[in-house]
Amino acid sequence: MRSRGSQNRLSGNSFGSRVSALIFTMIATMATIYVAGRLWQDAQSRVYLIQQLEKRTSQGHSAVSVDDTLKIISCREQQKKLSALEMELSAARKEGFVPKQLSANDGKQPTKKILSVIGVMTTFGRKTNRDAIRKAWMPSGASIKNLAEQKGIIVRFVIGRSANRGDSLDKEIEKENSQTNDFIILNDQVEAVEENAKKTKSFFIYAVDNWDAEFYAKVNDDVYVNLDALGGVLTSHLAKPRVYIGCMKSGEVFSEPTHKWHEPDWWKFGDGKSYFRHASGEVYVISKALAQFISINRFILRTYAHDDVSTGSWFIGLDVMHIDENKFCCSSWSAGSICAGV
Repeated sequence: MRSRGSQNRLSGNSFGSRVSALIFTMIATMATIYVAGRLWQDAQSRVYLIQQLEKRTSQGHSAVSVDDTLKIISCREQQKKLSALEMELSAARKEGFVPKQLSANDGKQPTKKILSVIGVMTTFGRKTNRDAIRKAWMPSGASIKNLAEQKGIIVRFVIGRSANRGDSLDKEIEKENSQTNDFIILNDQVEAVEENAKKTKSFFIYAVDNWDAEFYAKVNDDVYVNLDALGGVLTSHLAKPRVYIGCMKSGEVFSEPTHKWHEPDWWKFGDGKSYFRHASGEVYVISKALAQFISINRFILRTYAHDDVSTGSWFIGLDVMHIDENKFCCSSWSAGSICAGV
């Protein structure tokens, strides 16, 4: 028969075993959670790096190096902080607190927020048109700087390079620009009629990469623009993040190769041979988010025969607000109109 002392020892040993088992279970559970968490983080990192690898490979870059990998990992926390700040800024804008000045300039004097960058599409042999625009609505000299500072509007003529790089055509533009300083010269873009859609895409990429504006506008060099009216319309749409503004239209798709408006990809537009709704190419505006979308996806965005159709096609599958604005219809000039064709 067991003594009471032996029973107490057995009971104590049993209790100690249960405590030890409980502690071991807790430690094992915590270790499992920790390992699972690390594995999840590592999996997330691998997914992110694979995405970066695919992105770089699709753009013709080499694989992600060790240095690039370390940079990507170290930047992730900064990206999270930046995303949080952007969410706060977006919330502030929705409340109506749209900043008119930039403050993130290392304590220097704040610079005025740019409302719009306007690219006037021009080409060789059109100096007469450009001079007429300079006299009518586009400031030159010191006035072009005042326009940016006072109204937040930047206007530049946009042109590519001659197919025979460095010839007399290029030199004439360079000479004109040295006198007026009002050109965007797209060095990697050939200036040709069949390249107009690609040229427009190149302009949006250049503009969004060089100026932080609320809107980006494309204008033809045979159009007169009322900058005050344009500024008023754009200001009314500041709270809308993804807008595409213009004189919206459609139109017939011509499959005949001899036709002036021939569309090589006519078969993509269905049996009805009608273009989808898009803004007339004389004047149209896109918001910053859409310009950034074009810049980011520059290598995969398809261009068609016409620049206005091409621009409209890029936004078909996106959550974009198409704004049909009669003031952008340049066929006739009336009170409050933004443009007039000549």
